[in-house]
Amino acid sequence: MMMTHPAVLARLVEEYERESELRAAGPHGPVRQQMEDVVYTLCVSTGTRDIDAALAAARERLRTAWLGEPGDAAATRDGRTLSGTTG
Repeated sequence: MMMTHPAVLARLVEEYERESELRAAGPHGPVRQQMEDVVYTLCVSTGTRDIDAALAAARERLRTAWLGEPGDAAATRDGRTLSGTTG
């Protein structure tokens, strides 16, 4: 399974939270469509089918990626891990 880069997941989670706040203020057409797009992308990116599972999966992936916990094989092109050490 292809893993979405943690930076992309972080952006999607932030966007979802921002859209949720806007939607709570009033369900406008463009906001509704943007929310649906973010929910869809988060679900596809995490291999889940609903937003709660997608958010949980994204947050877990971010937790392990940013902390560099065991089992995280993500690395940049120059060989550095996301925690900044060389691998």
